[in-house]
Amino acid sequence: MQKILSLGVLGAALLAGTASAEVRDIRIGVDVPYEPMEYRTPDGELTGFDIELGNALCAEIGIQCEWVVQGWDGIIPGLMARKYDAIMSSMTINDERREQVLFSDPYITPPSAWFAPADVEVGTPSDESLEGLTIGVQRGTLQDNYVTDHYGDVADVNRYATADDMVLDMDAGRLDIVFLDFPIGKSTLLDSEAGDYKVVGEMITEPKEYFGDGFGIAFRQRDEELAAAFNEALATLRDNGTYDEIHAKYFGTE
Repeated sequence: MQKILSLGVLGAALLAGTASAEVRDIRIGVDVPYEPMEYRTPDGELTGFDIELGNALCAEIGIQCEWVVQGWDGIIPGLMARKYDAIMSSMTINDERREQVLFSDPYITPPSAWFAPADVEVGTPSDESLEGLTIGVQRGTLQDNYVTDHYGDVADVNRYATADDMVLDMDAGRLDIVFLDFPIGKSTLLDSEAGDYKVVGEMITEPKEYFGDGFGIAFRQRDEELAAAFNEALATLRDNGTYDEIHAKYFGTE
């Protein structure tokens, strides 16, 4: 069985330009499902934008990556407990998380959005329009924090372990409206054949204290060499067109 390459050895290999000669597994934590970012195909294979981009980054560095599925509630504790070496799971870069982890450069910056059944009349989200409604969010996410702080006193907030669980309750009519990263809401609701949904109001990217600076790969704070290797690989993939190809596969070319 291959041993996990220690960070010191990885750093030395990268500096010496011999990473490809020292191939070892790097473990990456991911919360599944969160389509189209990370999910399983019908045959059980992990896929999605994060998965494909992560594999491409590891290939560019010259290492192999092993994906470790971890529930969102424990994903940062799992990193600290060394269950894996990085997190690549649609994690928003913000100041609160920077106190715990070291982030890569942002690799995508999606907006958040409100989604509701197409036949439900909901005005632009506000204290008045959301009063008395039941709102769905994924537990522990920035969307959870935003909704709790802004509308927790006027609406019922239902929190879910996964986006799929939330969508099931939405399809069953147990939620009036949900707040999600737009790509996830588009994939699981707008593009779903199980129901008819719409976006309510405008896309949301502010304030930064909630919505941060885009998604980043999280590392333990001392793992600066590993983060630098991923940043360099990300820049290369953007320059050579690989990033655009992967992005277009999941989000189109617009």
